[in-house]
Amino acid sequence: MSNTWFRLRRGFFLSFFPSDTPHYPYLLPNGWEWCNLEDIVSFGGGKTPSMDNKEYWDNGNHLWVTSKDMKYSYITNSLMKITDKALEVMTIYEKGTLLVVTRSGILRHTLPLSILEKPATVNQDLKTISPHIQELSEYLYVVIKANEHFILKEYHKDGTTVDSIDFDKFRCLPIPLAPIAEQKRIIVETKRWFALIDQVEQGKVDLQTTIKQAKSKILGLAIHGKLVPQDLNDEPAIELLKRINPDFTPCDNGHYPVGWIETILGELFSHNTGKALNSSNKEGIFKDYLTTSNVYWNKFDFTAIKQMPFKESELNKCTVTKGDLLVCEGGDIGRSAIWNYDYDICIQNHIHRLRPKIDLCVPFYYYTFAYLKENNLIGGKGIGLLGLSSNALHKIEMPLPPLAEQQRIVQKIEELFSVLDNIQNALEV
Repeated sequence: MSNTWFRLRRGFFLSFFPSDTPHYPYLLPNGWEWCNLEDIVSFGGGKTPSMDNKEYWDNGNHLWVTSKDMKYSYITNSLMKITDKALEVMTIYEKGTLLVVTRSGILRHTLPLSILEKPATVNQDLKTISPHIQELSEYLYVVIKANEHFILKEYHKDGTTVDSIDFDKFRCLPIPLAPIAEQKRIIVETKRWFALIDQVEQGKVDLQTTIKQAKSKILGLAIHGKLVPQDLNDEPAIELLKRINPDFTPCDNGHYPVGWIETILGELFSHNTGKALNSSNKEGIFKDYLTTSNVYWNKFDFTAIKQMPFKESELNKCTVTKGDLLVCEGGDIGRSAIWNYDYDICIQNHIHRLRPKIDLCVPFYYYTFAYLKENNLIGGKGIGLLGLSSNALHKIEMPLPPLAEQQRIVQKIEELFSVLDNIQNALEV
């Protein structure tokens, strides 16, 4: 068997085929035989009992399996259940029956396959595979999964609304049938490797969760003045505000470091939204404009850029220039990005344009919005439940560190995030 194992990765399975074209039989070990899948199994299917008939569904206790239940190798439960009455019009499939999804939008990427651990009925999007000898179930599961990519490529049928598998072709899938004793050894070895893969995958999930938590912790330390040390030689933040408002009086600032000020966003940024699209207003020059669908966290999607007319009198209010911070008013409320391009663009009315009134490190406030969003302080339990209005935006409490410290904080955040992003990217390879 040394030449019959392929590489193990998520979405791939142990393959007992040294060729990617199993429809061309090759020489098998002594005691093995070729056969078609239909030679050793019976096929079936299911349906959906009338949803209008409460006798079929109320207080049901019999499994009715759909593609939504096909998340695991073995099925022991289903999201929906049918009654004894519905069972009269359904076919019951026994433990050991294989279920395969043959009609679904996900068939471009994966072939869901499971084994029943208890008797069940199925809906019309599933086909059943009942081995003539029940002991074949787990072996056939391994063989079919080994050929998943071949089946998806060669047996795939494009549909007008949903993809499907050409089941007439699938019935004839060539099966290298091993002796029963060897099948059992293959299953034992396969399960051992699958268990190891599951452990690795769970480790990846745990590490991804840890990375997310670490980023959140970094942001929390950053905006509370605990990420980098303070420098007493930095110009205090109060001096920044006094350049705008000489009479500014700071409030109680006990929870921020010395040199920091607590203020509100409206003291730091001038802000406004763009223009609402109005089909009856056709005056002005047509210009590109951004909608909330173009704005993501610190990046922009230019796949679909729309145009509408802007009057000369509207351009000052609706034009974004390099360095402006954009914040979404609706949708994913508070989602933010910095416009760092050397050309200007317009915005529509569901985007706030924030432009600093004084010297500020704008990325610091991008990360502040990320922290607020992460902690449900904007667009969640805090302000802006139904949309982030200009009035609500204006009143958001904001920390103001000394300018030099803002810059040091951003540098440290980006340094730490770069390390975490490299780990994240390595996990996704």
